[in-house]
Amino acid sequence: MIEGLNKGRLIDELINALRFYKELGFEYLPISNDLASRLIAVFSGSEKSSLLNALRKEIANCTKCKLSKGRTHLVFGEGNPRAKLMFIGEAPGHEEDLQGRPFVGDAGRLLTSLIEKMGFQREDVFIANVVKCRPPMNRDPEEDEIEACMPYLIRQVDIIMPRVIMTLGRIATQAITGQKIPITKLRGKIFEFRGIKVVPTYHPAYLLRNRQDKWATWSDAQKVLKILEKN
Repeated sequence: MIEGLNKGRLIDELINALRFYKELGFEYLPISNDLASRLIAVFSGSEKSSLLNALRKEIANCTKCKLSKGRTHLVFGEGNPRAKLMFIGEAPGHEEDLQGRPFVGDAGRLLTSLIEKMGFQREDVFIANVVKCRPPMNRDPEEDEIEACMPYLIRQVDIIMPRVIMTLGRIATQAITGQKIPITKLRGKIFEFRGIKVVPTYHPAYLLRNRQDKWATWSDAQKVLKILEKN
């Protein structure tokens, strides 16, 4: 019985099973209406919210890397647990560290503007970072810090299961795609992460300094919207 299983474990096992059948070439799996209705219940917004809250509590006092020593607040991420679109940045900044929320400074306001231009509100999408604690002096996250925090991000992605991920900037894009090349060569392309389409673009902080490149980010956003239209 599905109701008797640990739902976090069920999600992990179901995702692995679906990936297995996808690799074998299956485009759909015939299941009964009864099983389908139970799976829908398992993946309801309230269940996803509960799983995200449990993960937040689990990592609230994380000390897996040196960034934990300097944080004011862990910045878990926020938004709709059933979001079709997920934004992933690199790390919290000063304002984010103070408030415990992602993208709330000047770059955050620019991201909010992009989200609204795409036809959404912030509460419609989910926003997270590769690392959950602010690097000192807003430096780039280091490899060991990214490695320590990536399992948390992967679990967020697996719970939310968005249709598209938009990565913001070089660090996030390289962490998700595994491609260690400049963002200028990564954006404009479409990748895949855990079965989800990934569209890289510039970080909003970069666009604050290089406003002439906003057109490129809007072009990337249009790719996202086209993917969402097809799904």
